[in-house]
Amino acid sequence: MLKEFKEFLLKQNALALAIGVIIGAGIGKVVSSIADNVINPIIGQLLPGGNWREAKIPLSRTTENAISYGQLIGAIVDFVIIALVVFLIARTFIPKREEKKPETKECAQCREVIPIAATRCKACTQPVA
Repeated sequence: MLKEFKEFLLKQNALALAIGVIIGAGIGKVVSSIADNVINPIIGQLLPGGNWREAKIPLSRTTENAISYGQLIGAIVDFVIIALVVFLIARTFIPKREEKKPETKECAQCREVIPIAATRCKACTQPVA
């Protein structure tokens, strides 16, 4: 049973997925720290009122009943920062796929599929570009 479990982990890439999840959680913590401790204080200095994440629109005289739009804006800023970091990491470490050049083309006269290097159609014998 232990041998089967090991084969499952290696064959199904479950181990690689688990490592990816753990690394992703660690990167998420680092990016959240950058957002909370570096970027958000800068944004707070640029905007009037300082603590912009606590911004609310009161719906009544009590502060308990209010729309907390600062939290929404903060969540959007966090998401954009995390998405940017993930994009940069993926772009750095995942190799680009080379586009395959087509091996065939279509004859303009009869729509027959012919090799890309052909100068005449094999079906209608018309010259092809």
